Amino acid sequence: MQLPFHFRPRLADALRGYDREHFARDLGAGVTVGIVALPLAMAFAIASGLKPEAGLWTAIIAGLVIAALGGSSVQIGGPAGAFIVIVYGIVERFGLANLLIATSCAGVLLFVAGFFRLGRLVRYVPVSIVIGFTNGIAVLIAVSQLKDWLGLKVEKMPADFFAQLNVIGANIATFNPFAFGLGAACVLVLFVWPRLWGERSPIRAAIDLPGVKTAAAFNRRVPGPVVALVLLTLFAWYFQLPVETIGTRFGSIPEGLPAFVLPEFSWATVKLLVTPTLTIAALGAIESLLCARVADQLTTLPRHDPNQELMAQGVANFVTPFFGGMPATGTIARTVTNIRAGASTPVAGIVHAVTLAIIVLAAAKLALLVPLPVLAGILLFVAFNMGEWHEFANLKKYSMHYRVLMLGTFFLTVVFDLTVAVQVGLLTACGLFIRRMSALFSVKRVREEGAVIHYELYGALFFGAVAKIDEVVQAVERGPSEPVVILDCSHLVQLDTSGLDSLRQLHKAALLRGGTLHLENLHEQPRGLIERSGFAAELAANLPSPEVAAG
Repeated sequence: MQLPFHFRPRLADALRGYDREHFARDLGAGVTVGIVALPLAMAFAIASGLKPEAGLWTAIIAGLVIAALGGSSVQIGGPAGAFIVIVYGIVERFGLANLLIATSCAGVLLFVAGFFRLGRLVRYVPVSIVIGFTNGIAVLIAVSQLKDWLGLKVEKMPADFFAQLNVIGANIATFNPFAFGLGAACVLVLFVWPRLWGERSPIRAAIDLPGVKTAAAFNRRVPGPVVALVLLTLFAWYFQLPVETIGTRFGSIPEGLPAFVLPEFSWATVKLLVTPTLTIAALGAIESLLCARVADQLTTLPRHDPNQELMAQGVANFVTPFFGGMPATGTIARTVTNIRAGASTPVAGIVHAVTLAIIVLAAAKLALLVPLPVLAGILLFVAFNMGEWHEFANLKKYSMHYRVLMLGTFFLTVVFDLTVAVQVGLLTACGLFIRRMSALFSVKRVREEGAVIHYELYGALFFGAVAKIDEVVQAVERGPSEPVVILDCSHLVQLDTSGLDSLRQLHKAALLRGGTLHLENLHEQPRGLIERSGFAAELAANLPSPEVAAG
């Protein structure tokens, strides 16, 4: 018997034939991504209602584990923008300690999903649902950053969307123009910086040497978020701008390694945290595997192993909370940066984690000077790029089913939460799929010769389509006596037990009128079910089934 367990990290394959050239590329890419991860990790943690070090050490520990054990060659793991609204809501409702427990439990679920090879099931989530909740999360991230961008004096923001808007409106009188200016300048830098080094940029034309793309390499090595963070932090510090910083809000960032702490664990707590645990696990699985698929499309490297990736995500999310971390998953922005910087193996992800650890341990005090409006500007930019806004304009090109799923998931994510949105979205998708599949099944009455009636069945006869057989039953009950009902099943591709029961009801109706039922040209699947259930023998003996007769 072959066991379902197969644990082989992509790193093990990547190190075969690994040479200095590969290491040089991975070193450059890893250092670049490590620098990029610094402002994002702090911003994601603060926006989630946690201290900045929670995001930093999540990026370091989870990033290292996912790179070392994952199933993708270039994916970068760590805290992600998609988790902001989820984590903030969990912390507000259940507290930080329970967030850590829920994250570890979600890690167990992710590992189990990979263990039993369930990674490919994520592909069955309709793209309309994914786009809907992604755009909804982007809106929630943007709204959650308005407080710091506008410099409002609010002690604590609620997690609910409308409550946040209400608090912002009630405190708009505390608007800080300096904070607003820093945030706006940050967004402007993030939009302009990559365009300064574009193909048509005069700066790029002036810098590039013949045969050497100097400007493009510089843009990859010095990304926009780092430029905005450093320049605007120096600007705010030099001019002593009256804005809130990491230091004024959180006091300090520990300069040493995080302590290993086991959260207080009980089964009663685990049962209380079922919904948060499932939410973290589901979002982590969807985000990481979608990110890995994007990475596959951008490279010619071997495609990712979804099951191995889920197991790595599981280990990372199980371990990280013991060091005060937050949920982690695959991160699209950092993964794309990693690819564009020349990464070729998971070694780049390991270098990224080591680089970030060195920065945190050596320069933690400098992070205290970072203005919170600058981090808010970075997250506003992340939210803008995260959303697939063009899909709203493209809705007119798609069916009503697609529109209902996408818009419904979007509004439910914004108004309620991601868990409700995905659950309702999947149930709606299943209902619409059943409706569409039932519409594809048809019963055609082809001819009638006295008491002999010929029908042709097309499609799949399943629980959603049995009503069409009921119409045939009613026609037989109202028709001539001693009917001979012939069903041509040459186009019947699938039959389930509900469909089988409807055929038995038709057989009973024919028998009560003194007639018979004949099934012709059956394919393998319908024939197998009919024979195993004993219905074939009942047809041959011209007897009703015991269940139908008793009814």
